[in-house]
Parts: sequence; C-alpha cells; structure tokens
Amino acid sequence: MKKLLFTALFLSVGLFSFAQFTTGVISLTGSTRTIKIDTDASTVTMTLTGDSTHWLGIGFNGFSMSEVTDMFIWNSTSNRDYVAPGGHFQPSPDASGSQSWTIVSDNVSGGTRTVVATRPLVSAGDYTFLNNNSSINIIFSEGSSTTLGYHGNNPHAPQTLTRSALGTEDFSLNASLIYPNPSNGNFSIISKSRVEQISIYTLSGEFVKTIKAGSENLGQINVEGLSVGVYLVELKGANQNAWKKVIVE
Repeated sequence: MKKLLFTALFLSVGLFSFAQFTTGVISLTGSTRTIKIDTDASTVTMTLTGDSTHWLGIGFNGFSMSEVTDMFIWNSTSNRDYVAPGGHFQPSPDASGSQSWTIVSDNVSGGTRTVVATRPLVSAGDYTFLNNNSSINIIFSEGSSTTLGYHGNNPHAPQTLTRSALGTEDFSLNASLIYPNPSNGNFSIISKSRVEQISIYTLSGEFVKTIKAGSENLGQINVEGLSVGVYLVELKGANQNAWKKVIVE
C-alpha cells in the first residue's frame, strides 16, 4: 500500500506553463455525432457524443478499416479498446489487461450519449497520440443497436481532425495538469482556476475521499491506503468541474 500525496498549486500566469492541444468540438460528417480530443504532456481525453441506442466507434490513423491501427468502440460489452480488423470484418477487443481507455463518465440525456474517456498518449500496441498541433486521421461509424456488428447504412465516414494549442491563459479546470504522472505517489495539481473540491475514485467508481477547500490545507492533502494502480480525480470549482487520471506506481 502507498500513501498518495497531493499538492494543489494555484498558479499565476507565467509561473508554470504546460502545452495542451485540442480539436475543439467537431461535428462528424453526415451524422449528429461529435468528437473532441484534448492532449496534455501525458494524457489524451476524448469526448464523444452520439445516439444512446447505438454503438459508437472511432478508428485512428487512417481513413478506412484497412488503414486504421487502433479503435475505440462504445458498445454493450465492457470492452472499449479494439484491434482494427484490416478489412471489412468485425474488430476484436484488446485483451482485458490491455484495455487502455478509461471511461471517466458515460451519461445519457435526451437520447444522446456523452462518453468521456482517457488514456496515456503512448500505449503498447495502440495508436500513439502526439501532444502537438498535428492533425489526426480517423474513421467513425455508428451501429444500429448497442450490440457491436456491421454498421450497415448508419453513419460512417473518414475525417481529418485538426488541432490548435490551448493558450497559457486557459483558466478552465480541464486545463489543469497532474504532474508527474505516473509517479511514486507524490503529485502536484497544477491549476490556474481555483479548485474548491477534490474527489478521488477507483476505476470501478468506488469513492475514496473528498477534500473541500477550507476543511483541510489544500497544500498538503494525504490520501492514505491506496494500492498501486490507476485512480480518477474529480476537480470541482465554483462553476465547473473536470476529471483527471492519476497512476500510482
């Protein structure tokens, strides 16, 4: 068991800078779906929306099933990380120990599903995301149900996602950075926006602890008894919140 030490730093402009890049919210051609990809020094965060009754798939690094090298597919199973089939065949899920995407949130409202997922930029056997303004070639598809199968006449098309840098003046909580990550258990939360509450969860959604501003010294927050592994950290401000993933080695 390890002790996880969080140091929350609320920094003024210029004291600490870190590059982040985003596609912004992009409508996928010919459908009502949207995608947004954000990267920082260690992590990619993907926000995907679509019909809540259909499976939702994104293939990376190509414009066809024979080109893409890696796929994210929301579907009725617990698998999210898939191997591209190299043709017009159903993709196969990565092994259970190689599922690199972590679902941060999965919500349905008005028939639209919004999925937020994260993973390291570099993951063995998967597409490597770069933290820069390079474009990302994808294919996307939507099934006729939540059960993974041929997409048929449902929306599917190739698309290029372009990215731009988030300025150092970005004060959103989503621009916060947990550094270093991975770590031996000693982290800093770098934020230009005031964090009023920090909540920590296991990947299975088990609540660990909540720290509220004023109830403890946010400069030295100890969360004891955490095993080596991956945890989700929810940052809450006055009018916004953000999710981050931390890895304890």
